Amino acid sequence: MTKVFALALPLALLPLLGAAPAGAASFACDKAETQDEKAICAHLPLNDMDVEMATRFAILKDVLPMGGQTKLRDDQETWLKERHACGGDIACLRGLYETRLKVLRGVLAEFAKQGPQ
Repeated sequence: MTKVFALALPLALLPLLGAAPAGAASFACDKAETQDEKAICAHLPLNDMDVEMATRFAILKDVLPMGGQTKLRDDQETWLKERHACGGDIACLRGLYETRLKVLRGVLAEFAKQGPQ
């Protein structure tokens, strides 16, 4: 599979991010245990941001070269710890999601600009 095709399919799916059903966080809301997870499940805008973040992360995980994948995973683990530290604070969670989404959108845009290698 060429890099162009590998990237084209996930990019074609990005418009569907807004069509995710309510309660469709990147984790099972019926099993949410922590305050951050409960807040995400209870607030649709956070839920939507979580779905977009998880989708972009999954796309990048599949298309980045090995070193980029490792950094992406490490950054995500750090981000998840920061999210957990927010607890149920909606403003804190929103700020973290906005920052993380900006980074993931930027990485994906830069990768898309590179074209076939």
